[in-house]
Amino acid sequence: MKPEETKFQQQMQRVETLVDEIENTADPALRAKVLELVQTLMDFHGAGIGRMMDITANVGAAGYAVFDDFARDDLVASLLLLYDLHPRAIEDRVEEAIEKVRPSLNLHEGGVELLGVAGGVVKLRLQGSCDGCPSSALTLKHTIEEAIYAAAPDVIAIEVEGVVETKPNTNGFVQIEKQTSAKYADCEFAAA
Repeated sequence: MKPEETKFQQQMQRVETLVDEIENTADPALRAKVLELVQTLMDFHGAGIGRMMDITANVGAAGYAVFDDFARDDLVASLLLLYDLHPRAIEDRVEEAIEKVRPSLNLHEGGVELLGVAGGVVKLRLQGSCDGCPSSALTLKHTIEEAIYAAAPDVIAIEVEGVVETKPNTNGFVQIEKQTSAKYADCEFAAA
């Protein structure tokens, strides 16, 4: 793991700790003021980032190439996800993650079918020899889940037909209400 990724994960863990502390503070007036401050800053930053995306899109093809670079950078992609500005739809990121693990699944004579993505929930069906072998099915399921959560940390849950055991999203992505400004909601780069 790169040093900047480690630092980012540490910062996100610190944010999570601070949010927990704020939510558990005994003073409701202080809690409300802190949450209002955070919300105001997020609204301000979201509007600014949205404008930056507009300016980039106005460049044309070169701007859209920059969007691809944004999507490949973990830190930038996480920021864009937070403000619902990621240039690639969640479905596309999930499909790409599945394609990346497909060779590993083939080694186990298994496969996976994407049934759909709705409301942040990914629905899958395991295929091949993994059907009926619980340990193999769970191994394949975990491999697929890890790939999907890495590519689309905004996925809320993954439902896999035929597998009972579930694994929560523990990738460190702090789920905060996504911010969109009505002004930028219809921009071409906004995630579907």
